[in-house]
Amino acid sequence: MNVSPAPASAARTRVAILAARASPVLLGGCETQQQRITAKEDRLSAAGFIIKPANTAPRQAMLKQLPPNKFLKRENGDTVHYVYADPIVCGCLYVGTQPAYNQFKSNEVAQRLADERQLTAETYADSTWNWGAWGPWAPGFGYGRLGW
Repeated sequence: MNVSPAPASAARTRVAILAARASPVLLGGCETQQQRITAKEDRLSAAGFIIKPANTAPRQAMLKQLPPNKFLKRENGDTVHYVYADPIVCGCLYVGTQPAYNQFKSNEVAQRLADERQLTAETYADSTWNWGAWGPWAPGFGYGRLGW
């Protein structure tokens, strides 16, 4: 059976990307810039963007010319593509069509609404809790002369 090296190379690239994404999660703690980028890239993939690895010297040089972690719109006739360059986490481009970009934006809005609903649900409302025991938080907040 003749197996070409390209699929193995692609598989190694996917494994390397997944490992890079998993390592910050395993370390725990506050969300880092790398984790925020990784989360955004997961949402790009879910919306239909494809990964184009910078796996050659010319691709790496071109990747460095693009603004990192920002969308660029590329029009070629009637075809519109959106490109998102990531030189830090995966060393790759994410390329998507107009429908993929629209889906990404729609997912972002849905996630923001879900986060707001979660925050509202987590508002602490226990009548026995004494917020004043924590002292003033800032002028105009907390119990006392300048507070509630």
